[in-house]
Amino acid sequence: MGPVITSRDNEKLKLVRKLHQRRWREKLGLFVGEGEDLVAAATAGPVELLVAGENVEPRLLAEVSSAAHPPRVVGVYRRSDLPAGAAQPVTLALWHVADPGNVGALVRTADAFGAAVALSEGCADPTGPKALRASAGSIWRVPLVAFPPAGRRIALNAGGGEPLGGIDLRGEVVFLLGAEREGLPPELARDVDAWIPIAGAESLNVAVAGAIALYEWRRQNA
Repeated sequence: MGPVITSRDNEKLKLVRKLHQRRWREKLGLFVGEGEDLVAAATAGPVELLVAGENVEPRLLAEVSSAAHPPRVVGVYRRSDLPAGAAQPVTLALWHVADPGNVGALVRTADAFGAAVALSEGCADPTGPKALRASAGSIWRVPLVAFPPAGRRIALNAGGGEPLGGIDLRGEVVFLLGAEREGLPPELARDVDAWIPIAGAESLNVAVAGAIALYEWRRQNA
């Protein structure tokens, strides 16, 4: 592992601090995975690997961590090593979903159902710390494709359109999901509007809506 890092001014620790900011992740093409589970899920080797008590003092690793509970291990990875944007039979296309927890949860859900994810401008960075934690390692298995993806587009709205269960979802489908307050703009092209019948709340969390849509797609394509 090499000598133990004992100074907070070490260049490797400075790099980790920088990568908590989106502009640096985009500029350097790198991101940080914090914790043993995220590091274990990686399908590519790290640029840097910092392990508390082995090559860095635990207190210093805790200082550069964004997690509530400081991790034992932190890895720095190349964004180019993430899955290539290969088309899948079903895609979640996110429009201005700015909450990183929701983006990460939708990546995890896409992984569970073999889906791809497309992100419009204005979406949270899926390689940001909160999104990575919510994805639980699925970022390494889910293709991120260009927005808008090609295919039959089903726009999920809180109201209006046809009930989701009544729409023929057999074959290749793209589910359009918008931010929870603004929803989807009317000018965004779609083939059909769909809604998920609920009782009580006005609408569903976008990550929950995406999971229900993928479950219904899988049910119809079983």
